Amino acid sequence: MKVIASSLRKGNVVEVDGKLYVIVTAENIHPGKGTPVTQLDMRRISDGVKVSERYRTTEQVERAFVEDREHTYLYNDAEGFHFMNPETYDQVAVPKDIIGDQAPYLQEGMAVMLSTHNGVPIAIELPQRVTLEIVETEPTVKGQTASSSYKPAVLSNGVRTMVPPHVATGTRVVIMTSDGSYVERAKD
Repeated sequence: MKVIASSLRKGNVVEVDGKLYVIVTAENIHPGKGTPVTQLDMRRISDGVKVSERYRTTEQVERAFVEDREHTYLYNDAEGFHFMNPETYDQVAVPKDIIGDQAPYLQEGMAVMLSTHNGVPIAIELPQRVTLEIVETEPTVKGQTASSSYKPAVLSNGVRTMVPPHVATGTRVVIMTSDGSYVERAKD
């Protein structure tokens, strides 16, 4: 199926010269002069090689037919990360390089969108937000206003992030899985 380059997003799978690529980043660039272009950073599915391509935003790109299904995260071991299809109870092992830097945000029982091409897992999409607990941060300083700068904190999954000064150790917070940024305090 042909689509225009500007409509491609992170996680989409495209076919270039008979090989499948998953898009790692997609950026539409509109220079002051000249034609707008779409910059795609892609990873070749067969061997994991990263490639950068530029297309005119109106150029047609072949989008591969990929099956997107909801799966539940179970656990990870030497084989990779294991997911289960909640409808058929089929289990699938996804290699570590497909999960990439999103691995720390995976939680047992989490529902994710798993993309497969001819039965082979090629990409994964985590929920946009995840709730984690802060295990280490600087103590709250009295008189420090909420509008001041953020302070560093370590989350229960080991990831470092920046949080507002009023957030203390043990607080559950909502984090964006795309970049690990603080959103708000958890409502639970």
